[in-house]
Parts: sequence; C-alpha cells; structure tokens
Amino acid sequence: MELPWPNVPEGVKSSTIKVRDLDMHFLHAGEREAPLILLLHGFPELSYSWREIIVPLSQLGYFVAAPDQRGYGRTVRPASQGKQVAYEDELAPYRMLNLTQDIVALVHGLGYDTAAAVIGHDFGSPVAAHCALIRPDIFASVVCMSAPYAGQPRHPTVFGEEHHVLARDRRGAWATLNHHLALLHPPMKHYTTYYSTPSANTDMCNPPQGLQAFLRAYFHMKSADWPGNNPHPLEDISQILKLPHYYAMPIQQTMPEAVEAHAPSQVEVLRNSWLPDEELSVYVDEFGRTGFQGGLNWYRAQVDAKYTEDLGVFAGKKIEVPAMFIGGVKDWGVYQSPGALEKMKEVCTDFRGITLVSNAGHWVQQERPKDLFEALSGFLRK
Repeated sequence: MELPWPNVPEGVKSSTIKVRDLDMHFLHAGEREAPLILLLHGFPELSYSWREIIVPLSQLGYFVAAPDQRGYGRTVRPASQGKQVAYEDELAPYRMLNLTQDIVALVHGLGYDTAAAVIGHDFGSPVAAHCALIRPDIFASVVCMSAPYAGQPRHPTVFGEEHHVLARDRRGAWATLNHHLALLHPPMKHYTTYYSTPSANTDMCNPPQGLQAFLRAYFHMKSADWPGNNPHPLEDISQILKLPHYYAMPIQQTMPEAVEAHAPSQVEVLRNSWLPDEELSVYVDEFGRTGFQGGLNWYRAQVDAKYTEDLGVFAGKKIEVPAMFIGGVKDWGVYQSPGALEKMKEVCTDFRGITLVSNAGHWVQQERPKDLFEALSGFLRK
C-alpha cells in the first residue's frame, strides 16, 4: 500500500488487515518468515511514531509491525461508517483487556503463533505488559517504555473494621486523588481525569492557539528540549505538585492552556531535528481528521472501575518472560506514579534492567532512535 505519511524511511511499508472489529493499519518492515516484533504507540501518537526504529530492528532478522491501535490514525471500525469516535460511544472496547485482545488477534492475523517481543511506549506500555502477563505462551519478551508496569494489585484484605472503612469510601482511587488535589493551593487536577471529561476532545481539537501550535507545545514540553523537565523519584502521591502542568494541571485549565505558556520559540522550532514541521504535520492532519476521542477513551476506561474490574482475575500474577524498562533521562513519565519503577522489578521475575536514555524526554523513539535501537538490540540479542 502507498505510504500515507511523509518522511517514512525507505523499507517501511504500509498495510491494513482485518483484526476483530477493526480494519487495522500498520507500518512494517522485514521478511514475513522472520520472528515477529510488535511496537505499540501511546497518546497522542501513531504507528508513525516508530518510523525511525522499524527498519533497524528488522535488519536484526525480525518482521517488525507497528499498528495504529484502536481509536487512532488509519485504523477504523467499518461499522462506524467513517464517523469520528464520540464521547457517547460504548466505552467497553477501550478497556485494557480488550486492547490486549486486539494485539493477540493481530499476532494471529499476521499469521504468527508467537511474537519474539512486544514493545510498548506510554499507554502502549501497559498494553504490552498485559500481553506478556496474560499470554506468555505468545509473547516471548516485553519492553515497557516511559510508563513502568507496577502489576495488577492483589485484592485488598477486608476484615473486621477495615471492611466497614472500605465500605464507607466508594469514591475510588481516582476520585479520592482528585478530591485531595482540588484542596491544594493552588487547586489542581490530574491529567488522566481531565482526559476523561466530555470537554477534553473539543478543547484539544479546537485550541485557541490552533491545533499545530498546541501539538508543537505539547510534544516540546514533554521532550528533553524543554528545560523544565528535571525528573526524579517521588516519595508518594502527596508530591504530585512537583510534576509539570502536563501531568498535574491547574484545575481551571485545559491541556492546550496548560502547555501554551511553555511553547517553544521559533528558534527552538527551527532547531528541532527530531520532529520538524513536516513530520509534526502528520499528527496535526491525523488528529485533525479523527479527533482525540478514540485515544481519550483509553483514559476514561482506566479511571472507571467498571472497565478495570475484569483485570482482577490476574491480581498478584507476575510477568515471567524476559522484561526491561526504557525511558528518557528527562522523562517525568518514569516517575509520575510513585514507586512504580521499583515495583516493576518485583512484578517481572526475569527483569533484565533499566535503561534511561541521555538527552531524551518522553518521546524516546523519536528523540533518540539510535540510542533506543542500541538498548533494544542488546536486549533482543540476549
């Protein structure tokens, strides 16, 4: 298929296959007889985010596929008849267990029984982790990037007085967190909860500064280019105010407003070699066409206990295949969930280590693809 986007390296191809209720678009390289590697993007990203890493990985002797996941890019539900995802649409398809099933079905749809590795970035990281957790017979190894996987917690002990305390508090963890954030001075809110509101998609599709300027500021502020990123471990959730405003947001602000004050200068834009305007335009065009609601629904399903309850069957289960974590030295995503990185070492019984890439922020595969390749190739060779 003709490549849908500019500046895709030679050797990368574009295809679409039927995966469950989706026509799933994916970029790929390598021989179909070679072992399979899957690359899973996060928010607000696309298969295009992996453009610089697909061919180098394939040259190690793999068939490498990077899909547009459910709700993103050129992947569509034929039943939607071309309509944008709406806030009122059914949310269950975006719950974690269903997103994981999409990837299992993709493996089979590509003609494989197993994958040598599943590699996930940002919100793609927990999808990759659940693939390895639930189907170690399919996914032989896993790499989580920028979002450590802390495991599915054991069911709480409910006995005696503790039972009554839990019974009285039905707000849930996310509601409790935001209740405390709102009491701070100044009052704050968590970005995950903001992404779950009915207004988030409209805010982000129609920002006052324009969609291109908004996405430029968003990608810039979460990269190593923004001097405000000096991440470090947080002792507990009470330290959330140390997070930048793209994570801990002023309570009255939209995401476009939260990042606008830190937008790059024209000189900084011209100096950006990892996401020049021509490549940023891919995100502007795609999200301008599809909207953000498909990706935002992943967050909505995460904060609604009704859509995470089915994961309880895996409570306390550990990832038993080889695993590693990769992030950027300037990536607050590594630490935004206090203790998660340390817990990942315990959750993975064959943990192969942590690599933090120098001069990289949140977008490691775009900011420092050569360094990422070195880290991944070392893991895969072992």
